[in-house]
Amino acid sequence: MVLVVLFFLVPVVVTGLIAFTNMSTATGITGGAYQVSPSALRVLTDQHGMGALAERLGQPTYTVDEQGLATLEEMGIEPGIVAGLRERHLGETYSSRREFERAIRALPERPATRTVKRISAAFSRSLANERFASAGALIAAAEAVEPDLDAAEKQALVEATYTGWTWTSENFRRLATSRDTERVFFNTLFFVATTLVLFNTGYAMVLAIATHYIPERAAGIFRIIWFLPRISPVVIYVLLWKWLAWDTGFLSALLSNFGVRPRNWMLDSATNAWVFVILINGFVGASMGMVIFASAIKAIPQSLFHAAAVDGAYRWQQIRHIILPHLKWPILFVTCYQTLSLLTSIDQTLLSTDGGPGGATEIWSLWIYHTALNNYAGNLQYGYGAAMALVLVVIGITLSLLYLRLFNYNALIIKPRIEH
Repeated sequence: MVLVVLFFLVPVVVTGLIAFTNMSTATGITGGAYQVSPSALRVLTDQHGMGALAERLGQPTYTVDEQGLATLEEMGIEPGIVAGLRERHLGETYSSRREFERAIRALPERPATRTVKRISAAFSRSLANERFASAGALIAAAEAVEPDLDAAEKQALVEATYTGWTWTSENFRRLATSRDTERVFFNTLFFVATTLVLFNTGYAMVLAIATHYIPERAAGIFRIIWFLPRISPVVIYVLLWKWLAWDTGFLSALLSNFGVRPRNWMLDSATNAWVFVILINGFVGASMGMVIFASAIKAIPQSLFHAAAVDGAYRWQQIRHIILPHLKWPILFVTCYQTLSLLTSIDQTLLSTDGGPGGATEIWSLWIYHTALNNYAGNLQYGYGAAMALVLVVIGITLSLLYLRLFNYNALIIKPRIEH
């Protein structure tokens, strides 16, 4: 129970919680600050209808205060100029730099033009791109620019400028309305169904049955060789396939002898990409099913095969009436396990096509990776990716329950009836 809680329930719960946030690289995973950025001012204008306030906050203002005067003293500005500003303009606010510099030039000790520029810069109090540690500090700075802020404007300003993550259900609405959702969903459905039926279950069963009817030593060697891709490093395994498909690889070298132009067979079209993705994943998946089915066939009493042979049953009749009925529960396990495995499969597809060409082989798990862990834009969307992952968890649980119902799992775990 401890292992189940730590390695299954806790990650699922954490994923579920993150799915209801807007957490991303921009927000960070801890508490955020308050920044009057251009995007925040756009939010204030577009979503809250406070364009006039956003314009005033974004424009630079110049306030003569003790902080600015202290800065001038540190800069070595002549004491007479500092004293003149304190005496004539302390506490005054100017809406434009030109207006403030005009007031500076009107001082008794008229400073040089370059000095005027330095003085005005010391009193610039624009909120644009300013960062505040708390909402109180933000509101205090905003009131210095716009003293007549009401409660609604303060609340809107706090919400628009907050850079941390917040709780939201927007991820699921966005997922439901995104054009990419349908495309990736059907890509995933095609990938899982095709690979599962053709290879992970179908071809695995063919291999297991075929090796049952050859000598045991040869069958064991064949299964070991076929199992090698599963225990090999996935990078090396996929690189061998890419070497096969590259424009300088084996296929191009072979077909060039017949006048076929060299090309990257894996990525030159969506059809070819799907063929390679299914083959790469399928040959690995078939090895596991082969071993499980072969073990299940080995467990069938040999007397059944001997009796069938005496009765004149052909091999196809033995397969149909002896082997397949005994494979019901192994088929359930392989189908259920491999479905979940394919739903979360990412390594082979990532290394071979990375979802290409043009997103043609983008499957759900790879979409999650590109959204939350590695995308071209650089803004990793943890909350949105977690919402995708949560949907995948729900799909996996639903399919598992459906399989258990379809294969009548209760009959497997029923207590045996012992007659006395």
